[in-house]
Amino acid sequence: MTAHKNYVRSLYKKALYTSLDWYPNRMQWRSIALQIRAEFEANRGETSPVRIQQLVRETEDVLKEYRHPLPYKYMTAPGGTKYERNKWFEDNMTC
Repeated sequence: MTAHKNYVRSLYKKALYTSLDWYPNRMQWRSIALQIRAEFEANRGETSPVRIQQLVRETEDVLKEYRHPLPYKYMTAPGGTKYERNKWFEDNMTC
């Protein structure tokens, strides 16, 4: 797989995760995800390198514009509310 395909795929995933930050309810988010998929599929057959680079730049700009100020984080992920919650007990308990 080419590096460009991997990059476009990562842009698609970033677009989905960014939209999920704004619509945490999966029922509401599903229609947005389908719109994102349709936009990517509409440009799938593009062969002009100049147009492809333009589309990539536009997508990057849209992702920067719509980035959520407080993105969703899983509770146990770094920065989540339960990340290393019991670390102090694990370090200080002696049996």
